Amino acid sequence: MRFFDDTVEYHGFWGSFGDLIWWFFTVFIFFAYLMALFSVIGDLFRDRKLNGWWKALWIIFLIFVPFLTLLVYLIARGPGMAERNAAQVKKSQEAADDYIREVAGTSPADEIAKAKSLLDAGTITPAEYESLKAKALS
Repeated sequence: MRFFDDTVEYHGFWGSFGDLIWWFFTVFIFFAYLMALFSVIGDLFRDRKLNGWWKALWIIFLIFVPFLTLLVYLIARGPGMAERNAAQVKKSQEAADDYIREVAGTSPADEIAKAKSLLDAGTITPAEYESLKAKALS
């Protein structure tokens, strides 16, 4: 009893360049689909104008008819999706800028200038000015 036909050669996974290209293309499409799916799910939960029932309905359709629902969502709600994403990026950038400004503080020259203006106004004594100046320079 023969299990293999002698006329068919098996080259393994790496045997055919066309099979290799097709495999990479398939994997690329799968990951692109997953990225789009997670973007849509993230957008659904980011959207504050859409009520919970509509969000649940979109999720149900994404589970049972995923590819078609994903295309419909991207066509119907794509512009809003881009606007919400841009708003989120802007909000994150502003938060990062505020944090950097808060952490950076002022330069030693700014601190010395403030101390000098306090000295000139008579708010602090020359000894306090020298102390603040030494602190800023250290």
